[in-house]
Amino acid sequence: MTLPQTTTEIRYSYAEYLSWDDQERWELINGEVWDMSPAPSRLHQEISIRLSSLLYQHFKKKDCAVYAAPFDVRLPEQDNAEDHAISTVVQPDISVICDKKKLDERGCLGAPDLIIEILSPATAAKDLKVKRDLYEQHGVQEYWLFHPTDRTVMVYRAGQNNEYSKAEVFTEDDRLSSELFTGLEIELEEIFAVN
Repeated sequence: MTLPQTTTEIRYSYAEYLSWDDQERWELINGEVWDMSPAPSRLHQEISIRLSSLLYQHFKKKDCAVYAAPFDVRLPEQDNAEDHAISTVVQPDISVICDKKKLDERGCLGAPDLIIEILSPATAAKDLKVKRDLYEQHGVQEYWLFHPTDRTVMVYRAGQNNEYSKAEVFTEDDRLSSELFTGLEIELEEIFAVN
């Protein structure tokens, strides 16, 4: 299998992405390749499993599904786009999808309702700017960014014209409540309490 060249001069599609080595993790944003190495830290993984577990419990009897990375989310520029016309494939740390028609055997085709990213030094700039803009553009209704070392969370919510409002910042002493999902509340002290 061929591996992508990591240069901004070459643009790739989802069809090409499917041919890359399964041992490597990549994201494709507007045709540009982003390497997902190195593997997440232990702290990142503990936060991810706690959040995934809480979200699973909240949504298990509802019409929404929860997926943790690696899970492909394809964000096409137009409806019914073929694989060769899709130039954006991301693997959010956690995705919540309520429109089951977006789900197929390869992941999600279209914007999840909620995306959570857990920042690491290797991905922070991409998550804070590139992905924030991408998720806003594609209609992700809530975007949560967890800062493990700062023990804070930035929450972006879509408002008028699907534009994100200014980020709300929560600390480990706060309870994070979703405006999108009634009853979804997370005690952040439980999430950040890592041994």
